[in-house]
Amino acid sequence: MANPPKKAVPAPALPPAHQLGEDARAELEQAQKELKEIDVLIQQTSAEVDRLAQRNAQAASHLKQLEANLDTVPRPDLQVAYTTALDAQKRLFMMRGQLEKLQSDQQNIGRYVAHLRRISDALQKTPDKAGPMVPVPESDSGGQPSIVRIIEAQEQERQRLVRLLHDGPAQSLTNLILQAEICERVFDTDAKRARTELGELKTAVTTTFQKVRDYMFDLRPMMLDDLGLMPTLRRYVDNFNEKSGVPAVLTITGNERRFASYKEVVIFRVVQELLANVRTHAHATRVQVLLDVAEDVAQVAVEDNGSGFNVAEVLNASQPKGIGLTTLRERIAMLGGDLRIESAIGRGTKVTLQMPIS
Repeated sequence: MANPPKKAVPAPALPPAHQLGEDARAELEQAQKELKEIDVLIQQTSAEVDRLAQRNAQAASHLKQLEANLDTVPRPDLQVAYTTALDAQKRLFMMRGQLEKLQSDQQNIGRYVAHLRRISDALQKTPDKAGPMVPVPESDSGGQPSIVRIIEAQEQERQRLVRLLHDGPAQSLTNLILQAEICERVFDTDAKRARTELGELKTAVTTTFQKVRDYMFDLRPMMLDDLGLMPTLRRYVDNFNEKSGVPAVLTITGNERRFASYKEVVIFRVVQELLANVRTHAHATRVQVLLDVAEDVAQVAVEDNGSGFNVAEVLNASQPKGIGLTTLRERIAMLGGDLRIESAIGRGTKVTLQMPIS
């Protein structure tokens, strides 16, 4: 017996075009207002960063002078100098982090303003006629919308950073407090041991500060905004060589120039994620990174001689590690790019990205 025909369900109607236009213009005005407020905050924060940088330099210079005459410097003066230097360094670090966040917010809202402006302009030319709703496309993996996968990947990355901060700088700061208390207890009774403890404390502070700077660079390198993609990649590959033990060679060809910042960010994140995969999973002894910048297209290739993997299994994994190759492909596809993965068990991996940049 034949199944009865399914009853057609009419698509929900959109609001009239003029109403959508009014909503878009109202949202655009609010976003522009927020953008102006952030511009003012960035100017104020930049001035404060400059002031704190001078204060930090002065405190460090004063502390260096006292250390050169450690035997004759009264204990209270030395304690004040150390406290002042650490406080100046901490305030400068926090303020630079705040400035970096404001600059990131400025870029995001700026893109949102441009998007709203395009919508508003398009609606002004659109007849006031309702049309069918367009469903959100689902990805090929598990029927889950791409935006959901991206949000989940972002949250996984935040969780990873929280674990790193907890196990790294947070634990180190606890040890610094204990060392400072030891210095206080032995300063009057054993000056030689106190000097030794202070030296170890200074070394520990320097190490912890460098770790925090490394985390900041991984999270959002400021030089990516200031200098662009190419210098940032050179710096990142150098750091990778120092810390991973896997020799990496970066080759840049074509016209070294700046292009849209969000595309520079995407390309940097792709290289960052691929090198992280090499370090964690590939068991490789070498890796090559190639960036070629043509007139209209940037091409990136990351190739290692590691253990390789089954591409289909990894792309269909329900819980990818880190940002994940599937999520990277979806992000790149949204920008009109293409990510191709070539790998097999025991034969290494090559990932190629093509991104339009004109």
